[in-house]
Amino acid sequence: MTIRLLPPGLVNRIAAGEVVERPAAAVKELVENALDAGARRIDVTLRAGGAALIAVVDDGCGMTPEELDLAVERHATSKLPDDDLTRIATLGFRGEALPAMGAVGRLAIASRKAGADSAWRLTVEAGVKGRPQPAAMSAGTRVELADLFFATPARLKFLKSARTELMHALDAVNRLAMAHPHVAFALTDDGRPALRLDAVAADLVDGPAAARLARLAAIMGRDFADNALAVDAAREGLKLTGHIGLPTLNRATAGHQYLFVNSRPVRDRLLQGAVRAAYQDLLARDRHPLLALFLEAPADMVDVNVHPTKAEVRFRDAGLVRGLVVGAVRQALAAAGHRAATTVSAAALGSFRPGNGAAGAGAWHGGPAAVPRGLAERAAAAFAPFPAAAGFAPAAAPASAEPEPGAVYPLGAARAQLHDTYIVAQTADGLVIVDQHAAHERLVHERLKQALAAGGVTRQGLLIPEVVELDPAAAARLTARAPELAELGLVLEPFGAGAVVLREVPALLGETDLQGLVRDLADELAEIGGAPALKDRLDHICATMACHGSLRAGRRLGGPEMDALLRQMEATPHAGQCSHGRPTYVELKLADIERLFGRR
Repeated sequence: MTIRLLPPGLVNRIAAGEVVERPAAAVKELVENALDAGARRIDVTLRAGGAALIAVVDDGCGMTPEELDLAVERHATSKLPDDDLTRIATLGFRGEALPAMGAVGRLAIASRKAGADSAWRLTVEAGVKGRPQPAAMSAGTRVELADLFFATPARLKFLKSARTELMHALDAVNRLAMAHPHVAFALTDDGRPALRLDAVAADLVDGPAAARLARLAAIMGRDFADNALAVDAAREGLKLTGHIGLPTLNRATAGHQYLFVNSRPVRDRLLQGAVRAAYQDLLARDRHPLLALFLEAPADMVDVNVHPTKAEVRFRDAGLVRGLVVGAVRQALAAAGHRAATTVSAAALGSFRPGNGAAGAGAWHGGPAAVPRGLAERAAAAFAPFPAAAGFAPAAAPASAEPEPGAVYPLGAARAQLHDTYIVAQTADGLVIVDQHAAHERLVHERLKQALAAGGVTRQGLLIPEVVELDPAAAARLTARAPELAELGLVLEPFGAGAVVLREVPALLGETDLQGLVRDLADELAEIGGAPALKDRLDHICATMACHGSLRAGRRLGGPEMDALLRQMEATPHAGQCSHGRPTYVELKLADIERLFGRR
């Protein structure tokens, strides 16, 4: 067997597999080129999801015929003027995308410099390059890639349906559009508009942050904008900005988490892990927040030359980056206080509305028969005194000399307890329904964290020690972690081969299902596995303890107790959601309730 050099055309087709793996990758590369060229408007046209045609038109700086001829050569670029890979200031820099596209498809590029007499056009088909020819077009560049992978038919077998490929291409454009709100974007597929984003000018008062949020709202939805918290932090040359969603606005996948480094969309495990850490005691493990975060770092602190797709990066000081992300996100979440997502209230109102094609709330004007059965009674009861005979515990009426509590406190004044589980409070402009167990769980969780930060949790000895029977492995896990559990206020000892005896518990837990708590902690330790210290997963442990030490559903509360719970919620960070990400309260505005009855 003789070693030989492969033909240049074959080399290009092999290399193209890394850069252009599907139509969306070609769209991403072409849009990045347009942004690097200073475009203010970018139009993308697809056919068959990009497999038949990809056309990208921009109004950027354009190219001369000489530059056009060089642009389709491998590793030819205008973006590394000093050949320094440690100071990359553009999205593209490798000089591989256009040659790769020309190697596997039919590529045509037309371009005109601003002020030039004419435009020029060049074609590359299956790696065979033509010569620049005069063309007619306005200033800017138009790139057309037809019959993708016709030169490498085996790759065609791996393409998905046209709809799937379109979704990937749309995601690529959306990610770049998020980082460049001053640029207008449009995308059509088979003649149908799939995306249209107008350029957003930075407001003189609110600045670039408002423009970015407007662009995020156009892509991620109005719900995100209504429930987004601003992030703005800096540390040792790094700057982190963007918006994160409240924990109660979450999804089953992480598909709505957008991360950027120096305006470059990335999928970075370090950043994703930092986001998980920041939300870990606010969401269940199978739920994910919505967010868009933009990290700006000096070029010499980040390496983007990791993979041909440029979607991966490496940081010189990974610990610094992680600390900045975790700290900034947690600070923004804490500043939100007891706030919960507006989508929670919208879902609650939706449950009152008739379904299966019935008219909306605004159409309820035909008299009592048009109102769903039981709705009038439920809504009217929210504003009426609750009879004690019905099993409610009404709050004490405020003294006449005092101001109306509902007008003073954000969560209002407690009026009743429903089914010994839900607190109903009247606010200045509506009502609030609180899940007493979920709310108290968050309060206990935060107190545990504060106690740990202050140096330790106060313990209370049990008059009669609690013996908990477990399987031998679970008992061994708990015994091995006994010193660390003691720091959390839980003192236990081995009690034979398959049991432990509990002698002290955190004082603030109150009445607790100790058997269930110990068993859940044993399961938690099994999931943690070989973590060097429980402190690495303190939030999960605190959440488990808080769940068992909270007010249970079914416990009767008096008026002062209910009001005290509301006041504590208002003063506690993250009180809008329990430790598992579920909402602790639902707020209904009086105007929304009136619309249910057709009064507005």
